[in-house]
Amino acid sequence: MQPDMIDSDIWLPTSEQLPDSDDTPVDNENQNTLPNWLLAVLEEIWGDRQDWFFGVDMGIYDREAQRKQVPRVIPDGFLSIGVQRHKRAGKGRLSYVLQEEHGTVPLLALEYVSKTYGQEYGDKMADYADLGVKYYMIYNPEYSQRDKHAPWEVYQLIRGRYQMQQGEPFWIPEVELGLGRVQGEVGGIWREWLAWHDAGGNPYPLPHELIQRQKKQLQQEQQRAEQEQQRAEQERQ
Repeated sequence: MQPDMIDSDIWLPTSEQLPDSDDTPVDNENQNTLPNWLLAVLEEIWGDRQDWFFGVDMGIYDREAQRKQVPRVIPDGFLSIGVQRHKRAGKGRLSYVLQEEHGTVPLLALEYVSKTYGQEYGDKMADYADLGVKYYMIYNPEYSQRDKHAPWEVYQLIRGRYQMQQGEPFWIPEVELGLGRVQGEVGGIWREWLAWHDAGGNPYPLPHELIQRQKKQLQQEQQRAEQEQQRAEQERQ
C-alpha cells in the first residue's frame, strides 16, 4: 500500500507509524511531574491489575486523526480501563490509537493549565467531549484568576455535554478512587499536588512518602530492639 492511500479506509497508519506528540515543549515541569506522580501511585495500588493504562503527555488518535496523522488531543494525563496495560512486549505504547484499543475511550483526562493557555476551557474541552471522555479535570493552580475559573474543576459528560461537578476529592465510581488536591512536603518543599483518594477520603501516599514511612518504621524497630537488649543486659547484671 502506498502512503497516498491514507485518506482511504483501506489503509491507516499504526501507532508505530504515527507521531506520538506534537513536539511542543511544556512550559511548566508540573505538566509532566504531576501526572507521573498519579501514575506511580496507581502502579502501587493496582500493581497486580493488567486491565488499565495511564498515559502521560501521549497523543490520542481517533480514526480521523489517524488519517491526518495528527493527534486528536494530547492530555497531560489520561486513564483508560479495560485495556491491555502493557503493549509491544513490555516496551510500552508510542501513542493511544482507539482502533488498536478496541475503541476504548479514556475514562478521564487531566489538563494542567500553565502560562501558555492551551484552550483547556475551549477547543480542547470540545475535543474531549467529542471523543466521549466521561470525566474531564482541569488543574489551574497559578492562572485561575486570569482564566476566570476555579483552580480545580471537574466536568462530567452528560448527554454529550460537560457539566461541572462538585465535591473534592471527586469520587470516580468506575475505579473506586477519588482525585483531588492535597498539601504536603515534596522534594523538601511544602506544596500542593494532586492525589488519588480512597473511599474514606484519605489520600494515597506518594512512593517517596512510603519509603520515608518504611525508614521511620525500621528506625523505630531498631530502637525497640536496642532498648530490649539494654533491659536484658541490665537484668543479667
